[in-house]
Amino acid sequence: MKKTVVVLLFIIAGLAVFNPVKADNDLPELNMQIVEYVESVMGEQVDRGECWDLANQALTRIDARWDGKYKYGREVNPKRREIYPGDIIQFKDVKVRYREGNTIYTETMAHHTAIVYRVLDEGVYELAHQNTGFSGRTVGVSKLDLDTVVSGRMWFYRPER
Repeated sequence: MKKTVVVLLFIIAGLAVFNPVKADNDLPELNMQIVEYVESVMGEQVDRGECWDLANQALTRIDARWDGKYKYGREVNPKRREIYPGDIIQFKDVKVRYREGNTIYTETMAHHTAIVYRVLDEGVYELAHQNTGFSGRTVGVSKLDLDTVVSGRMWFYRPER
């Protein structure tokens, strides 16, 4: 019994140490404000319901500096730097392919914008976005695993003032 309890404690402690989800108080201030904004509009339509409208409103409300088009702050390379909730991703001609059970799914994002809502693991994110097949023109959440991206280009941006 004692050995089992000790082993379980080590497992739980190990899981606590390897937690890819960054605590809210560890996020840069602007990222935290973007996540708070996303939470306030979850399930609602932002502006016209275009994917770009969500990022536009989030950045405008926090007075972030960006080009007003598709460069949403300082570019961040996910292979070299940690990605945080509140970072923004711009997709161009991205194709994602993944398997669930016996079914292979393919999704495409010709020109799309999303906000990292949660970091689930290294290279695995929950994205908040709208103008999607699953949530229509309202803000919804979906998963993106970078290992499932088979083509296209993505840019990650960190909001800044």
